[in-house]
Amino acid sequence: MQTSRHKRLKLVKSSETTSEDSSVSTKKHQSQLTLDEYYEHAEQYAQQIRKTHDVSEIIGILNTVLSETQDLRHNSELSSAQEQIRYAEQKIESLRHELELIRELVHNDQMTGLLNRRGLEELYAREAARADRNQSPLCAILIDLDDFEEINEVYGYPFGDKVLIHFSKLMKRTLRPSDVIARFSGKAFIILLPDTGIAEAVCVLQRLQHTLVNRPILSARHQPIPVTFSSGVTLRQPHEHLQVVIKRAEEALVRAKSSGKSQIEIYS
Repeated sequence: MQTSRHKRLKLVKSSETTSEDSSVSTKKHQSQLTLDEYYEHAEQYAQQIRKTHDVSEIIGILNTVLSETQDLRHNSELSSAQEQIRYAEQKIESLRHELELIRELVHNDQMTGLLNRRGLEELYAREAARADRNQSPLCAILIDLDDFEEINEVYGYPFGDKVLIHFSKLMKRTLRPSDVIARFSGKAFIILLPDTGIAEAVCVLQRLQHTLVNRPILSARHQPIPVTFSSGVTLRQPHEHLQVVIKRAEEALVRAKSSGKSQIEIYS
């Protein structure tokens, strides 16, 4: 047994094993932490958290701290400290949960559950980097619901909100899990289609139009209310920023709106 001021904390099997379990120990990490080292790690993690405003990064740090704390809780040599360890674990888990809720509030539109603009910017950065790295296409679509102001005037704003929620759910069901959907403004949405060219993007929009026609939202009297959308499509060029891509999609959308309802225009 260690004779130092703190006992050795065996987070995993160490090399101090018998010949019977040596085969098991070789399959695990050979690392050990003293209690002092655990506190040093905790302070290092705290410093990292103070230096960042990235909620996702903070959650990742807390996951690491939680993992080490859970290892301490399962250590039989620390039976006298188990209550404190469990309390620390609960506090870390509670903080992580709160941060996850905050991250969702920061990145998601609360009405539709889709990404908001900030969430879109982060997802675009990831998808754009992947597209540049793999030299793969990335299409962007700007969608605007037709005559949405009239829907609000005739049926009321609460019903208009239901239309937005209904359309958001249809997009989620129709598109791939890898596609990115964000609420861009009140009645406008942006879709990013990774590994997708213009022709495929148009097919996606036609399928979404077909789905919207076949699954209309119902009024209070259970009457189907026709809802259509117009859209502008553009293909992202290598190393282009989101604002440039959106500007082109907006130009295509303006042409679609001027052509009538339920139109698809391609930027060219």
